Amino acid sequence: MHNDGSAVTVALDVMGADVSPESIVGGGLLAAQEMGNSLHLVLVGKVEVINDYLKKHHQLPDNVSIENAPHAIAMSDAPTEVLKKKTSSIAVALAMQKENRADAFVSPGNTGAVMAASLLTLGRIEGVSRPAIVSFFPSVTGKPTLVLDVGANVDCKPVHLYQFGLMGSIYASLMYSRTSPRVGLLSIGEERSKGNETVLQTHELFAASDLNFIGNVEGRDILNGKVDVVATDGFVGNVLLKFAESVEGFLTTSIKRQVQTNIFSRLGAGLLSPFLRRLRKTFDYAEYGGAPLLGVDGVSIICHGSSSPRAIKNAVIASMEMVRHRIADNIREEMVNSSNGNNNDQENKKQNNRVRFLRSNSSTD
Repeated sequence: MHNDGSAVTVALDVMGADVSPESIVGGGLLAAQEMGNSLHLVLVGKVEVINDYLKKHHQLPDNVSIENAPHAIAMSDAPTEVLKKKTSSIAVALAMQKENRADAFVSPGNTGAVMAASLLTLGRIEGVSRPAIVSFFPSVTGKPTLVLDVGANVDCKPVHLYQFGLMGSIYASLMYSRTSPRVGLLSIGEERSKGNETVLQTHELFAASDLNFIGNVEGRDILNGKVDVVATDGFVGNVLLKFAESVEGFLTTSIKRQVQTNIFSRLGAGLLSPFLRRLRKTFDYAEYGGAPLLGVDGVSIICHGSSSPRAIKNAVIASMEMVRHRIADNIREEMVNSSNGNNNDQENKKQNNRVRFLRSNSSTD
């Protein structure tokens, strides 16, 4: 429905977040206003809650509709609850995509429930062993570094890490127009011999592939823009993500404390204000909206539970771009052609076809 230029339909889960449903609805309406007729937004949740908010603040725009879901999965619920509550907002919104009534799904709800329901409802893309969550880290280049996985898979085998790098490379190529994205494997040193057994074996898979693999990278390389994509397991990736989320607050507090030490510092505080605002924006998750779950057969974006309206707006727009760039279809095509690093004559030909795609960066709209 979307490849012919018609509107992209996005199902937005408005229940179960840490913030009120009104904040999520407000973010969705911002996206609807900005994208106009190119977006059909479906607000999925308790219809009475949504209508109460709309009556107080907004009229329902022409490009927005409501899908009733009488139940919600709370942040404190076990992820398996979504399998029991078939009429929860997460389950209903994903069912819409499965039934081709929606092209994409966005949720600031329970992360575990969103992952479980996405995998169960949409299924995995052929060839994908494990779906992975992508997070975007700022870099000195002004372009984000993609890190995956950041929480979906705590324990990984080499083939999983290789596929994370491949999926991340496809995403960076299409969504960020990066020709031949640089892929790095997170380790404790740049040398090929550094790392645990899983990292050593994964390095061999990457080295045998035609991805633009630059070798092992260290944590510091993420912010310095040395690579476009970093592959790691979900345990390390999630620790890295949580640490990064604390950096902006630490720097801001430390700078303010130093500014207050003497009168000369206080006089210069006004000059620092624009810098502090830019710093906050650099580390603000709202800039990217949410974290895509790559490897499921569809579009599923997981937002922060405390997402602001701006974050929700950006997540909805990002989901539209994923649909237009056929991210899932392109991952499927590359997975079918991928030999997971084990090349023979036939697979070499397929790998060459794949690298031509990654390096050509042609539009797939």
